Amino acid sequence: MRLDLFLKLSRVCPRRSIAQKLCEAGLVLLNQRPVKPAHPVKAGDIIAVRRPDRETEFRVLTVPEARNVSRRDAKDLIEVIAEKRFEPVDL
Repeated sequence: MRLDLFLKLSRVCPRRSIAQKLCEAGLVLLNQRPVKPAHPVKAGDIIAVRRPDRETEFRVLTVPEARNVSRRDAKDLIEVIAEKRFEPVDL
């Protein structure tokens, strides 16, 4: 499954277009390497998503075969490993 689609189905990103923009900006790391939105995801991969206020790192537990996942089942796709929060910086 494509990385951008997985981020949407796991509810890490609200829309696939946002996941694509994060990947293209280099803010999504798969196994500590920046990747494109079409990169395949498999169980056991470590994904880190950077945002202005936080960075979340999680492990892929399962990759769904269907393109629709219920909100209840989406939480079983990933396991959050670490979450770092950043303080806003005034320049």
